[in-house]
Amino acid sequence: MLTIEDIREARACIAGTLSATPILTEPNFSSTLAQRVLLKCELFQNTGSFKPRGGLNWIGTASDAELRRGLGAVSAGNHALGLAWAAQSAGVDVTIVMPEGASEFKVQGSRELGAEVILHGDINDAWALMHRLVEERGLTLVHPYDDLRIIAGQGTVGLEILEQAPEAATIVCPVGGGGLLAGIGVAARALRPDIRIIGVEPEGAASMQAAWAHQGPYRLNSVETHAKSLGAAIVGEHTYALCRHHVDALVTVSEAGILQATQHLLTQTKLFAEPGAAVGIAALLENRLPDPLPAGDIVVVITGGNMGLDELTTLLLC
Repeated sequence: MLTIEDIREARACIAGTLSATPILTEPNFSSTLAQRVLLKCELFQNTGSFKPRGGLNWIGTASDAELRRGLGAVSAGNHALGLAWAAQSAGVDVTIVMPEGASEFKVQGSRELGAEVILHGDINDAWALMHRLVEERGLTLVHPYDDLRIIAGQGTVGLEILEQAPEAATIVCPVGGGGLLAGIGVAARALRPDIRIIGVEPEGAASMQAAWAHQGPYRLNSVETHAKSLGAAIVGEHTYALCRHHVDALVTVSEAGILQATQHLLTQTKLFAEPGAAVGIAALLENRLPDPLPAGDIVVVITGGNMGLDELTTLLLC
């Protein structure tokens, strides 16, 4: 299992390339709640999300044999961007399979970073094709979330939160496949055993909640959500085990809540966040967080801001 030392080593691996992202006060909620709400702004990270942390740690710890074969991955978009950027800096070829409904902004961005991007079916179809490509081309699979090196890199977010927000009592984190939540859970629980850790999923893509209910990863037949970056149909063996051990609660939010939260971040907080990054705010708007929360700051992770103008227009018209 992953340890705090693994996350510290990941931080040392990426520190020369990636900088810490800021934590900002969310003034609207902080003025109406009895607690201060802080936003961990991962949308300001290189490539626009937290994903380069894991990608860079994976590249930095990979063997020559793993890199020589070229890399393969499945992604709704942010892992593609983060891995393509990390691979480009190392001169490594990468092939990404994305669902056909993936963001054109993320598809084009990944191609501009040198990745071969293949659009294929839904997320389950994309995984089936990638497994075939791994066999046919001999690619090294870099799982978007169920890889301990990836999780360790994402866990560096947790280290930063505890340093930047020493009064943090609750961390609220979006959940797709669970890599970020798992990494934050390991880091935060090791350094602050009393802290409350809450994962937030869209109602139409609640794959971690399904795993908890079935006592192991459980594949959803389909995912339906505006929060495409959280559209994992199944969580990983590692992410399930780590989240089950370290996370206090999971909650879900509605599609209407996700749209409202995205618009809130755009217009009230002035953050260009994508829908998947807004689910923690949706949980506050819809009063979904467990009550009562411990006294202290609530830190909401804003995971990314990769959204094209066409997507923005659609959101504003909803």
